[in-house]
Amino acid sequence: MDPAMDPGWDPGEPGEPSWARPAALGGRGLLALAAASAAVWATWAVLLMPGFRRVPLRLQVPYQPSSPRQVANTLALLQGRAGKTVDLGSGDGRLVLEAYKQGLRPALGYELNPWLLCLANFRAWRAGYHGKISFLKKDLWKVNLSDCHNVIVFLAPSVKPPLATKLLAELPDDARVVAGRYPFPSWSPSSTLGQGLDQVWAYDIKEVRREVQGRAQQSQV
Repeated sequence: MDPAMDPGWDPGEPGEPSWARPAALGGRGLLALAAASAAVWATWAVLLMPGFRRVPLRLQVPYQPSSPRQVANTLALLQGRAGKTVDLGSGDGRLVLEAYKQGLRPALGYELNPWLLCLANFRAWRAGYHGKISFLKKDLWKVNLSDCHNVIVFLAPSVKPPLATKLLAELPDDARVVAGRYPFPSWSPSSTLGQGLDQVWAYDIKEVRREVQGRAQQSQV
């Protein structure tokens, strides 16, 4: 059959090579696109959304695993410290696992997503630390952090201001907070390490309290 007689035939522009013409998506292409979109939505609904259902929208934090460099920088800023170490929103557990390996014990993570909790426990079991580190299905906004001396925070910028209030109210003076990806906007870090997305910031709570109290006194003058 002559291609020109086919109603679906597109001759294109004169002199235009056939490989340069946009291909028609067609029925099969549309079905494939719909299937891919459904798969993405299903992944979100099954793996990531369950932990968010009871959390206000502004406090929700999507899962994004830490890179090896982010993990290394975080643990470097906690080197030589001791005491209970927690990761708020621990995801797949990699930061908690490395903290335990470095001697930060007890080490535990708080995570609401049940699938990520299963993955974190599997990673701990595979590393031979099953029963030695803990991953708890608890809302980080509802747990009491008064006995925590090292706090790891890889959370979104929108979460940092309300979290800063909670940390200042609950943590002991000798606690250190290490934030990854985004700093606390109103705190001055004691030290920092890395660049770009790998940068992490350390905050010593005693110094932060002194800074916040100083600002409050100045505002009253």
